[in-house]
Amino acid sequence: MRYPLILLACLAFFCIQPVRAQLLELDLEGLEGELRENTLAWLGDSPQTPQERANYIYSARGKVERSLQALGYYRADIDFDLVRGPEVWRLLITVDPGEPVVYGAIDVLIAGDASSDPAFASLLEQKPLKPGEVLNHEVYERFRRSISNLALKRGYFDGRFDAARVAVEPVSGLANVTIHYDSRARYRFGALSYDQDIVKPGLLEPLFSLRRGDFYNQQLLQETQARLQRTGFFSTVILRPQLNALSEGEVPLSLELFPAKRHAINVGVGFSTDTRGRVSLTWRTPRINRHGHSQETRLQYSEINPSGRITYNIPLSHPLNDVLQVLARREDNEFGDLDSNQSELGVRREIKSDEWITAYSLRGLNEAWNAKGIDRENDYLLPGFSLSQRRHKGALVNPSSGFSHWYRAEAGSSKLGSDVDLLRLTANYGFIHTLAERHRMVLRADLGVVFIGDKERDQLAPSLNFFAGGNQSIRGYGYQSIGNEVTAIDENGEPFNLVVGGDRLLTGSVEYQYSFNENWRGAVFVDAGDAFDEGDFEANAGAGFGVHYVTAIGAIRLDVANPVTDDNPSWRFHLSIGAEF
Repeated sequence: MRYPLILLACLAFFCIQPVRAQLLELDLEGLEGELRENTLAWLGDSPQTPQERANYIYSARGKVERSLQALGYYRADIDFDLVRGPEVWRLLITVDPGEPVVYGAIDVLIAGDASSDPAFASLLEQKPLKPGEVLNHEVYERFRRSISNLALKRGYFDGRFDAARVAVEPVSGLANVTIHYDSRARYRFGALSYDQDIVKPGLLEPLFSLRRGDFYNQQLLQETQARLQRTGFFSTVILRPQLNALSEGEVPLSLELFPAKRHAINVGVGFSTDTRGRVSLTWRTPRINRHGHSQETRLQYSEINPSGRITYNIPLSHPLNDVLQVLARREDNEFGDLDSNQSELGVRREIKSDEWITAYSLRGLNEAWNAKGIDRENDYLLPGFSLSQRRHKGALVNPSSGFSHWYRAEAGSSKLGSDVDLLRLTANYGFIHTLAERHRMVLRADLGVVFIGDKERDQLAPSLNFFAGGNQSIRGYGYQSIGNEVTAIDENGEPFNLVVGGDRLLTGSVEYQYSFNENWRGAVFVDAGDAFDEGDFEANAGAGFGVHYVTAIGAIRLDVANPVTDDNPSWRFHLSIGAEF
């Protein structure tokens, strides 16, 4: 019985198809652009049954008239011609839109407390409705809604329109607009009620952008909610105005806080030509205790740069903007011809103010390095200070423009526990600018200098020296392959050259990018500079091109570069993932 049933089902399917066939052909003549698109949208989809066809034809004139009036055309001449075929009917609609109606008198009045509110003054200055422009009902409605929406955002909960109308005079071709809005009194923030034992209540107080008695402002609510969420203490934050409990000019607020999971573990994989393939494991505890302490443990393995780091965070005066960090780090790395093994224990206080980040640090560093049988190991106690700022427009991972700069100073003294006396200064600059649609420039510069006694030059650890080369430095050259060269004697008494880095750093990059679409772009670039000892600067330049694919976590960049200043240049591929800024 299976096969007859299948045949019957197929037969039924094909028998149904003629019902879904086209029953009406529509020709619309005389309209172009927005007028045509709007009219077709009003008319809707083609009818699928004879009854739908009849309804479609009956209502077509009214829909065409309303579609034209919505865009200011009240004096259109519309003709219909219907040809009935055996199965398919043809409907020809010919439209002469005529002259449009334009705005005449524009009467906009804001009364009540909003009349002196700068936000409303700014809205009215935009003047979306201008005498002499073609009437557009959607523009009018959008403007009217913007007034009521702004009122709700600013706490005018009793506001109302005393008048809101468009008076169209088709004969004169004028549309007179009247919008009178009475905001009445503006409400203020009332009491904030919340009950939580997740963290100490006093820890959250600096996060509240609003205070009882301040004028209501929805933006302050959103900012407060975002700050609470960014702490990581909570999985969900719900901050609501209690509009059903308005009283004596105040809006009570309610806050619901739900704790975040105690632990989170993430596994990641990646690849870059600098450090090659890597695997990482990150363990976070966003809330260790009611004092808001947190920790992050990160283990990462790659052939070039295996590392491990533990960071313990203690909020001070502000859970987001004033944090004390205690960290321990173990890392292996390659600097030029030197293999480095680093162990570090440090403390850092980071303070954020507006766009600036200031940090004070003290770290103890033990670093051992070797090359071809030459082994050294030193200890350093390094107090430090850093200052940074970042501005950008658009998404951080792919901004349309931006400027970043940071500065860092570290010092070491033999009198304070370091094996070497030193002063190390570094600076970094990044600049992004969109020249025109699809065209963008990216500039970068790195500067550094370390001051150290001549007799102690070879005692400076690789991580405190400067090296250049690689994805984030001078493309076309290997990772940290550029640096001062010295001649050493191996265990057999034979001389050999070692790239040991320099006590100076100067590199820069100029890159032009062209966007093919939202995700793909091409690039051409020139990188240049050197890591050198004082007086031994030698320009190294790499030039090339690349293709980038923009993702939510930053661009995947494949660059091909040539070390044009080398005696025997050869092309080198560079692959990296992440934000440029």
